[in-house]
Amino acid sequence: MFIVFEGIDGTGKSTQVNLLADALRQQGREVVTSKEPTDGPHGTRLRQSADTGRLSPQEELDLFHLDRKEHIASLIKPSLERGAVVILDRYFFSTMAYQGVRGFDPLEIRRINEEFAPLPDHVFILELDLDTALDRIGVRDGEANQFEQRDSLQKCHEVFAALDDDFIHRVDAGQTPEKVHEGVLSHLS
Repeated sequence: MFIVFEGIDGTGKSTQVNLLADALRQQGREVVTSKEPTDGPHGTRLRQSADTGRLSPQEELDLFHLDRKEHIASLIKPSLERGAVVILDRYFFSTMAYQGVRGFDPLEIRRINEEFAPLPDHVFILELDLDTALDRIGVRDGEANQFEQRDSLQKCHEVFAALDDDFIHRVDAGQTPEKVHEGVLSHLS
């Protein structure tokens, strides 16, 4: 099973990845958790650019694709092939949203990714209002990195809101982490 958590910054994706991984491990399942961008060379460069000054839009998009291809080949596909549950904190849906803000067509990004990236069985979009999200990530007085600006997050939210597939589940991330987790588990059962 391949599960992805998506949503704007501050929605609690990492917390939900860990809660779900723990729950599935208690059921005796092998669970592999990861995130995008990864800790590999391409992902590291992307994360550093958030603080040191963003790369050109095309350079950034190219790095996301390189990072994802490496991630799929080295971790995602081998884990799925041996029967593990793979749970990701972000995947190409985030690339659609965050690179869409930079002028790329989100649907074209999806098309390109679907040529090489396996579709998840479940995508949980954690939904949260912008003010709460910004409070959670500690943004005060415009001190956000370049991925965390209010206007950018609003546009990202709009891309996530437009996703409409059978495998996409929306969960109110304004609830307690435990309530969000219950909502995730109810979709999986």
